[in-house]
Amino acid sequence: MTPLTPAPRPVAPAARIGHVHLRVADLDRAIAFYCGVLGFDVMQVVPSGAAFLSAGGYHHHLGLNVWESRGGTPPPPGHTGLYHTAFLYPTRADLADAVRRVIAAGHRIEGAADHGVSEAVYLRDPDGNGVELYRDRPREEWPVDADGKLAMVNARLDLAELIACR
Repeated sequence: MTPLTPAPRPVAPAARIGHVHLRVADLDRAIAFYCGVLGFDVMQVVPSGAAFLSAGGYHHHLGLNVWESRGGTPPPPGHTGLYHTAFLYPTRADLADAVRRVIAAGHRIEGAADHGVSEAVYLRDPDGNGVELYRDRPREEWPVDADGKLAMVNARLDLAELIACR
């Protein structure tokens, strides 16, 4: 494992990932999943084969396109690329609602984990892209070791209990 090297100048604490842009095989199918199942809004569809989706009216959190991938297949295992896109929900009840919608739409849940700092549920979109749906715990609840450093875990998440959350 490579030793951790601190950045010569840290990134601004307010920096965030603004959006993710995915290549998909079928734009309509991808829109149906991200909007019809997860609940994003379509902000714009571009005739050349792209769509921009949002939560809450932002210009876009998620871009989708078929420019180089129309009818394509997911990359085979053992290749580099995006591991997953993670969607952060504001509350446990919001996360539970999203998981219930995924299950109702017939999508398979691949895993669920309690990371100490967050609760996460994992699945794949129709193009095989990894998707994480999660919620963060309040920072004061995050686990720390004896030295006060973050000590994330990978424990089992009780999916039935999460789904029952209202």
